[in-house]
Amino acid sequence: MPAMAHPPAPGTETIARRLASLQVPGDVLIVGLTGSVASGKSTLAGHIVDALRATERVTETVSTDGFLFPNTVLAERELTNRKGFPETYDHGSMAGAIRDLRSGGATFPAYSHETFDVDPALARQISKPDVLVLEGLGLPKPTAPPRESGEADVFIYLDADLAHIEAWFLERFMRFWRAAEHDPTSFYAQFRHMSEAETEVFAMQVWRTINLPNLEQHMLPLREHADMVVKKDRDHSVRIVEDRLA
Repeated sequence: MPAMAHPPAPGTETIARRLASLQVPGDVLIVGLTGSVASGKSTLAGHIVDALRATERVTETVSTDGFLFPNTVLAERELTNRKGFPETYDHGSMAGAIRDLRSGGATFPAYSHETFDVDPALARQISKPDVLVLEGLGLPKPTAPPRESGEADVFIYLDADLAHIEAWFLERFMRFWRAAEHDPTSFYAQFRHMSEAETEVFAMQVWRTINLPNLEQHMLPLREHADMVVKKDRDHSVRIVEDRLA
């Protein structure tokens, strides 16, 4: 999900300093950042990268969304309504891109949240940075260190109260719905025939039938395997609540 233009959340610099302490000169530190849909992963990743750049480190952030299988493939496999679940990601390509980046550079595919599909035109070529934050869903459960070259070095779980996540999901859905009024190419244009109240009801149905089950069945269990758990509060401030790297 594209990061919103919020000011850096209080607590971000603490996370950035912790990651900076783990980066070995000459090596890329790959940070996997996951959590629920609408928890603010993209925004937090962007703020962490900005804070790390202040330390003169070369940093990049990319989304795992680019590793979703294209809509045509999901339709063929009858997985359209499970987009975001583990089986809808190309884990082999994700691991390959991570390995390539360690060697010098890699191409990372990208996803359009307007068309709701992988967009080859948005793919990015990234040269070996000091730190890469790979954020989103679809990250596999981390293995015990030392990890394979195709895995993230540090695995962060972004946690938040369920009521807050639901409110953020609805807010985001409605923002895209309103923007689609003048963009017929937007995925959300198909919902413009509904009233605002009807759209809110529909959005919450999507949350309850797709995103909440994914959170409960696949995302929350990852929290127990994370190297670091970060809690996000309603005011968007963040804090490290568990640091298993110490």
